[in-house]
Amino acid sequence: MTGRFVEVADRVHVLREPLLAVNVTLVVGDGAALLVDTLSTTGQAAELAAAARAVTAAPWTVVNTHHHFDHCFGNATLAADPPRPVYAHERVAALLREHPERLRREAYAEVRAGWPALAPALAATELLAPTHPVRGETVLDVGGRRVLLRHPGPGHTDGDLVVHVPDADVLVAGDLVEQGAPPAFEDSYPLRWPDAVADLLRLTTPGTVVIPGHGTPVGTEFVRAQHRQLVELAGLIRSGHRAGTPAEQIAAGAPFGPQAALVAARRGLAELDGTL
Repeated sequence: MTGRFVEVADRVHVLREPLLAVNVTLVVGDGAALLVDTLSTTGQAAELAAAARAVTAAPWTVVNTHHHFDHCFGNATLAADPPRPVYAHERVAALLREHPERLRREAYAEVRAGWPALAPALAATELLAPTHPVRGETVLDVGGRRVLLRHPGPGHTDGDLVVHVPDADVLVAGDLVEQGAPPAFEDSYPLRWPDAVADLLRLTTPGTVVIPGHGTPVGTEFVRAQHRQLVELAGLIRSGHRAGTPAEQIAAGAPFGPQAALVAARRGLAELDGTL
């Protein structure tokens, strides 16, 4: 089962899907709602819709924080019938529109080893591309509530969006912030990720509730600590590149552990070599 929504701030609710600990955020206004991320499969998305309907009967708009399967493959179930707006960064919209089969193949290959029970449902899930591309930022009116969608620059991917709900002091960070596991660097830009997190930190106050892509909601100090680790990692990659140090050696003493840091080091060295 997908789970249920829990209110973490004024009319801002979070559901954590149990298999991958993915967070979905529901912002409720007067006669309107906003659903941030849509999970992985048709079945998960149907359960998510039922959980959202237990909170509000209002029609929702959808936002995808990035293109990874666990955050957007439920779009068709949640936004196709009846048609609802789906916002995402323009690169995410283009990927889902132009390369759905590639994204589905890559997702299937990723889950087949770690979560084999999820793989067949993932392969059968219809993908729906976002309808409203965002380049830099845009502001939505969600039933009288101002909600900012902002691209802070490349980080976890090249198409991350954060969602800021200022009247509730909530920031939905997507996978730019991770709790309970190391950040995922497979599609990342490790040398620019610190700048993206610095950008989103400018939207916070000492009391902000930050909703990471996975795990439990955190505070601003948690994000600042993760930012310091990302800065340290980027510095190690840059100094290693100047010295000709192999990625394995850079990763050995880097933050987030050698396995995650090795992926980051290889991506960062590729950035510096101009091959990424």
